[in-house]
Amino acid sequence: MRAAGRAAAASAAALDTYKHNSARSALSISAARHRGGRTLGVEERRGRLRELGELVRRQRRSAGLTGKELARRAGVGQSTISRIETGDLLPTPETVERVSAALGLGAGERGELDALIARLRDEVSRLRGGLAGRESADAARLRSAVEVICFSSAMIPALLQTAEYARLALTIGRAVDEDDASKAAAIRVQAQAVLFEGGRRFAFVLTEGAVRTWPGSPSLMMAQLDRLVQVSTLDHVRLGVVPWSVEAPAFPLHGFTIFDGAVSVAEAITGDVVVTDQEGTAAHRELFDAFADVAVYGDGLRALLGEIGTDFRQLADQLER
Repeated sequence: MRAAGRAAAASAAALDTYKHNSARSALSISAARHRGGRTLGVEERRGRLRELGELVRRQRRSAGLTGKELARRAGVGQSTISRIETGDLLPTPETVERVSAALGLGAGERGELDALIARLRDEVSRLRGGLAGRESADAARLRSAVEVICFSSAMIPALLQTAEYARLALTIGRAVDEDDASKAAAIRVQAQAVLFEGGRRFAFVLTEGAVRTWPGSPSLMMAQLDRLVQVSTLDHVRLGVVPWSVEAPAFPLHGFTIFDGAVSVAEAITGDVVVTDQEGTAAHRELFDAFADVAVYGDGLRALLGEIGTDFRQLADQLER
């Protein structure tokens, strides 16, 4: 058992080292490409890594643990804990889970840790560049979340997109590398496996406008509507759509996804906007609840999707004439 524990710790340490070296390379490349003091905030990110380290050290001391004891409880290498605390390592989602459990963090302490790590991971992924890198970061964020709450007013959420819809969502109206976009779409679809994992909870609320906005062709939306119907039958997924016949409780200016109640991510044209302050995430949750209260679910949802499907079939027939 001890040998297995040491092997697991060594494996986790090696994985963290690989992740750290990749992030460090991205920082170095960025600095080389942006001289004259314009290094895309490299020093600021290093400062946040140190802030993360100080936070973990403070939480460890509050728990009355030494670095060696925390490493043993978390099943990671002692060097991993040391490098996190010195601001020399951005931990993987798996390591964060282990350390948080070993520290016995409460909701508030865990929220503070998650918020800082989410911001760092998002910034590092943008340094790596490319759609595929961004999708990989999003997938990591999903894997580390237990509760995901999503509101969308303009498009089908990434977790619910068919492969073809995902490809178009990533490419329409953008000048992107085709190979990068294909890889990104594949990563997005693969990340949807979390929908079928036990121990997670998902809630989606879409406006009817999001369901009716079609990329590519009306025919493509037929498969997309089938996908929504299938997901709506999952026990741990709550999917609702706000019909056009219902008065909107607020102006749906943009969509967002809330992870474990601590971090809210809004997808903008120029990249993700990460909200980590309690006031901001609470405002997003309040807006989500307002739209959720007037959405239709279950049989009512499937009836509405059937009506929309009929409209898409008629539109497809008209365009083919």
